[in-house]
Amino acid sequence: MTTNGEQPTITFLGAAGTVTGSRFLLSCGETNVMVDCGLFQGLKELRLKNWAPLAIDAAKINAVLLTHAHLDHCGYIPKLVEQGYKGKIHSTKFTAKLAAVILRDSARIQTEDAKYAAKKGFSKHNPPKPLYDEDDAEKAIQKFQEEEFNQRIQVAEQTFVTFHTSGHILGAATLEVEFFGKKLMFSGDLGRDEHPLLVNPERIIAGKFDALITESTYGDREHVASSTNFEKAINETIEGGGSVLIPAFAVDRTEIILVRIRELMESGVIKKVPVYADSPMALKALDYYRQAINEGSLEIREDIRKSWAGRDPFDPGSLVELESVEQSKTVNDPSQPCIIISASGMGTGGRVVHHLRQMLPNSKHTILFVGYQAIGTRGRALVDGAEQVKMHGELVPVRARVEQIAEFSVHADSNELIKWLSSTSVAPGQVFVVHGEAGAAESFSDSIVAKLGWKSHAPKDGEQALL
Repeated sequence: MTTNGEQPTITFLGAAGTVTGSRFLLSCGETNVMVDCGLFQGLKELRLKNWAPLAIDAAKINAVLLTHAHLDHCGYIPKLVEQGYKGKIHSTKFTAKLAAVILRDSARIQTEDAKYAAKKGFSKHNPPKPLYDEDDAEKAIQKFQEEEFNQRIQVAEQTFVTFHTSGHILGAATLEVEFFGKKLMFSGDLGRDEHPLLVNPERIIAGKFDALITESTYGDREHVASSTNFEKAINETIEGGGSVLIPAFAVDRTEIILVRIRELMESGVIKKVPVYADSPMALKALDYYRQAINEGSLEIREDIRKSWAGRDPFDPGSLVELESVEQSKTVNDPSQPCIIISASGMGTGGRVVHHLRQMLPNSKHTILFVGYQAIGTRGRALVDGAEQVKMHGELVPVRARVEQIAEFSVHADSNELIKWLSSTSVAPGQVFVVHGEAGAAESFSDSIVAKLGWKSHAPKDGEQALL
């Protein structure tokens, strides 16, 4: 049902033609609902979009629905609030908790980077300023409203949402949205069936959907075994007297890596050396994962709930949690073999940049990237073979061993996405393929047409479509 003859539409304000900046606007009459509200990351031309005026007056948005807490899905919320957004941010319990951690960290890093740029004079802006500060982040965090999984709630006029588990990170959800009589499903970031901690993604429920909006991060490829073996790379580095730096997303990737390292050390596959978790955000996220396990959250796999309640699956017996900047500095250029896990996962900011700056020039060390590296990020440059990278206004030579391990991805690949989509009982009216780099979204859209026979389209940035 619509009002005054208005037709409901969806406008793609981000993650269209790129794998970052997820923002989708549902509109009908005077009602506007935003699904995800993320930061653009990577290439400078993308990051500049964060500073561009939003295509709608923030005060006219009635509600924000959040699929999960990663920065490219939630990182623009403080700016939206600063521009006049008055509504609630609807998310699951652990998405709200993790988003608070991530938004505070984002604001802190932006503020620190602006101060550092002013001090060193390498910014074109005078004076350099953050997109938003910590006060803005706190105002945004106050607007979160925690929702339960599998409960249909009303968030605006003729707008209802149901959160379903997506298996991507703790709290992550696919969204079933009813908007002025139209039925939509948003994949958010879809997880995989092999997650060591989280339950499998919930399949699409029965019924006819007017539109499915699906991510396509790995839409043009399948996950294959890495040419580099994770434990072999660690062992070779340690035996050579070097240390391993693992740039890892603070939320979920750090937890997965710690679980694997514990298993390998307990089984004697790799030598027990100090393991440093060096990210305030990762340490807070670790506590939330521990909380979810101890509470018996239904997001956690049943075997983990039964086996690890009251125990710590992340500590191999040599885990050291580095809380302060001073503690972090002690492992900037480690003299004894160790494993350092630090954020950010693409090497774009945070403490890992300081570790990279110290360790990249030393051929004894190894940098192991264990996640997706977007175009334009420092991590992408390194895995593509850069001989030097720029950090804090200076060029740093790359002599360390650099490897990328694909086995830890928590993004569904093309086949897994097709499997999830085809779990719907009835062909949808249309499919919109988003959140993929140029080429990946189009490739996956073509696969949907070829394999499922559905109407599918990869929208462009700013494109609007009738529902």
